[in-house]
Amino acid sequence: MLAGSGGSAQQQEAQPPSVAWYDEIPGSICGPEDGPWPRAFTNLTTSEAWNKLSLASDPQSLAYGTGEKWRADALNFQPFSGAKSQDRYAMQQLHVGGRIWTLTAVFDGALFNEFNLPGHLGDATVQHAAHHVPIIVREFLEDLDKKHGGRIVPPPLIADVFSSAIRAFDDAIANDVLELFPGGLHAAIGMPDQQIHTILNDQLVGGENFKRARLCMYGTTALVALVDPDHTNLWLANLGDCQGVMVSETSPQVWSYEVLTRVHNGQNKREVERVRREHPGESECIVDDRVLGAIAPFRCLGDTPFKQPPEFTRRILYNLFPGNRDISLWEEFLVRNKTPPYISAVPEVTHFPLDRSQGPLRRYLILCSDGFTDVCGQHQRSVIDRWLRNMPVAGGRSATIPPNRALQLLWQGLGGESVSVSRALTLDLDIPWLDDISIVVQSL
Repeated sequence: MLAGSGGSAQQQEAQPPSVAWYDEIPGSICGPEDGPWPRAFTNLTTSEAWNKLSLASDPQSLAYGTGEKWRADALNFQPFSGAKSQDRYAMQQLHVGGRIWTLTAVFDGALFNEFNLPGHLGDATVQHAAHHVPIIVREFLEDLDKKHGGRIVPPPLIADVFSSAIRAFDDAIANDVLELFPGGLHAAIGMPDQQIHTILNDQLVGGENFKRARLCMYGTTALVALVDPDHTNLWLANLGDCQGVMVSETSPQVWSYEVLTRVHNGQNKREVERVRREHPGESECIVDDRVLGAIAPFRCLGDTPFKQPPEFTRRILYNLFPGNRDISLWEEFLVRNKTPPYISAVPEVTHFPLDRSQGPLRRYLILCSDGFTDVCGQHQRSVIDRWLRNMPVAGGRSATIPPNRALQLLWQGLGGESVSVSRALTLDLDIPWLDDISIVVQSL
């Protein structure tokens, strides 16, 4: 509690006690059930809070041009030391035909999956996506460049190739496993469990087959941004509930704000209608706003049990070791799996021209996982406004504020001052109190 109004001036100016109630913690995953409340936290100085936040999020930057104008900043944040973040990001330059494209992305492996399926708490697929999606996008762009002999390619064709690259990445997750069984799934269905078990569980000889199969058990949402070498076009490929926001300075210190993405879950009526249209007569294709009653994202990478026939899970994934001995949760949704796929790996790709001649003074693309939108809640616009107002002048230095723009944005999302950031960083709780957060801020 704060000092009462009847206290002395010295008491009123004292630091607030280092305890927090659940409704003072940003986001939605910390609640009264995590009591008893209040909980202690360490009240850091402003300098200590910045340092600890930087250490916890390991901010990184990518310069993809000359000067401060062409830069991307990123971080991955989970303050609870007992939990490994399931989010990832990517920032890469793609060398294609002697020219340089820029790819940035956030991937959310959904640490807090209420359905709690075995494997969904792992980071294998999200790590795989962060590493391989940029590679396959570059390969598809290289093929396109060769076909066109270096000529300019129209933006709609690039959007199609971008989408195809991401779909090909997802297709390979299941196909790489099915290739282990000559004859595919039909052959695996006819094999005894011990034979399948032997094929998959090759950990003693490198574990390559095991690693392939393990990817099928996990999933990740994805938001991938692609900018052409001339910085005149942006493509966004979205799968799931990450968010893309564009902020543009239209005149000095006057900013426009545009959300560029739509969430792909049960709150999106268009997505619900799409899934029901693809599975006519199946009343349980969506239950309680979840696909097959089990999982929230309607589009994602991986999560193969929702994309393959149930025999794929029962014959192949059930034979992974160590595996899940209680298959009842799996069977609750597998019995509803009649005409897969139910989750789509087709990204929603949008093209945004970037007018360089009459464009804004400054422009930033923000990519973030749903952990950031969760801590901001209904105040995300004001959080971003505060971030823009407090951003150090380009070329100037601040004694307190680090230069990484993603770190500056995270600070504002956690409350924008040392006490609120201290609460988010150091709460004395034995389970995670914030969802994982990944942020990329890219100047355009």
